[in-house]
Amino acid sequence: MDSKLQIISGIYRGRKLRLPPNARPTQNRARIALFNMLESGILDTSVTELNIWDAFGGSGAFGIECLSRYPNASVTFTDINPTSIRTIQDNLATLSVGTRAHIVQGDAIAMATRMGESATLIFIDAPYDMHELGISLVKKLGNTVKPGTIIIWEQENINKTQPDETKWEILRDKTYGRARFLILQKI
Repeated sequence: MDSKLQIISGIYRGRKLRLPPNARPTQNRARIALFNMLESGILDTSVTELNIWDAFGGSGAFGIECLSRYPNASVTFTDINPTSIRTIQDNLATLSVGTRAHIVQGDAIAMATRMGESATLIFIDAPYDMHELGISLVKKLGNTVKPGTIIIWEQENINKTQPDETKWEILRDKTYGRARFLILQKI
């Protein structure tokens, strides 16, 4: 599917991304705002390695943006939908990311323990009409990730769901159009 979705910054800047059918990607302007927040002191990009999990991969836009911006990033993309997996594969095929990207077809909640253990940054963008998936994943990750892990939880702005504040510190809670971003850090 032709789209206006593209990589915003870094070595792949300007590259257009394909979208799976019926996708609702994070819009370019919202991604710009999100990365500005991350780079304003939330995410330490100077670490030796950033292990990023794009839990509901869709088009792979978030993870590919990370690969474009951060040379020390490796990204695992997961999605349960085979069409989304093929779209991520197609979007990555035009880039030279080598072993920095891994794609796994499967259920994010079922993979939470395995994927969350080593993640530095986790992007949770469940379909807006399946908001409970995001709630379940954040809850499960609250019991499995190491302290300091950053989660970006995108949800529809009409949802006012808050995380368990005994497990998560809310670093930012911002709304951009239809998208609400909760940036959380494991306590």
